[in-house]
Amino acid sequence: MKRDSDVFFEALRVGDKDRLKALMCINPQLVNETDARGFTPLILATYFDNEIATQMLIENNADINAKDGSGNTALIGVCFKGNMSLSTTLLANGADVNAVNKDGTTALSFATQYNKIDIVKLLLEHGADKTIEDNSGKTALAHAKAKGFTELVSLLK
Repeated sequence: MKRDSDVFFEALRVGDKDRLKALMCINPQLVNETDARGFTPLILATYFDNEIATQMLIENNADINAKDGSGNTALIGVCFKGNMSLSTTLLANGADVNAVNKDGTTALSFATQYNKIDIVKLLLEHGADKTIEDNSGKTALAHAKAKGFTELVSLLK
């Protein structure tokens, strides 16, 4: 028989919101469990761009700043992918705009490296620290310069 957490993560992966809701009612602690790879339900929901599951998890007290095995938060992941809607939702619900992963990389740095201009603007509006250096000693501005992203260089100066 499968454990509740296995069923919960399976429901997340396939987007079964009814099963997610039922399982959260039965076992509210599931919202902050981690799977075998260290992913939380919130990180997985945002990875799959599942806005409904993301909102359900937030409403059920999921840890918005929990980190996966690499130290990434849900916000870092959505900024890497460029999902403006989920970025806005996470920030509105208390996501740490300056969280760093194990490489010292922030959401701002990832958004910059992948030329996600609107995400960079959003992060800056929410107080992203432009001076944070990753483990290689580079700020978001240094990454923008290295990649030749002139619009981002202007934004980050």
